[in-house]
Amino acid sequence: MSAFLVALLNSTPVVAGVPTDELDADWIAAHRPGATVDDWPLLREARTLLQSVVRGALPAEALTPLLAGVHSRPSASADGVTWTVDATGSRALVVDAVLAWSGLHRDQPGRLRACANDECARFLLDASRANNARWCSMALCGNKLKARRHYRRTRAAD
Repeated sequence: MSAFLVALLNSTPVVAGVPTDELDADWIAAHRPGATVDDWPLLREARTLLQSVVRGALPAEALTPLLAGVHSRPSASADGVTWTVDATGSRALVVDAVLAWSGLHRDQPGRLRACANDECARFLLDASRANNARWCSMALCGNKLKARRHYRRTRAAD
């Protein structure tokens, strides 16, 4: 579920300096085959709120309206109790994303964060042992920023 959350957060990349929105039917088919979207504004609102919460611009309580009217029901089996969320379409995708954020926030605090490149709108789930990854990808952002820093240092030395 965390892969879906990161993909959702990263569906607004900056391409050639222009913010884009990749969240469309093709994106849904690629990231959640078989899922239906009946409320695109809700899904986009959820993405925006999740991005703001992960960046620290909004408190986690900002996600509460996304869960309004959502119910879950328990079922018991030999393996224990499982909970099933009663949601369909866009609401189900939103609930999945919020639950994935909650699980990461609880079980891997600080691992989900925005890319350190101010010109980038992507997010990363840090899997490094030291929990010190800074960029969504070395090829996209890390190398660019290191090259800029090196260029400034060598120019300042001249």
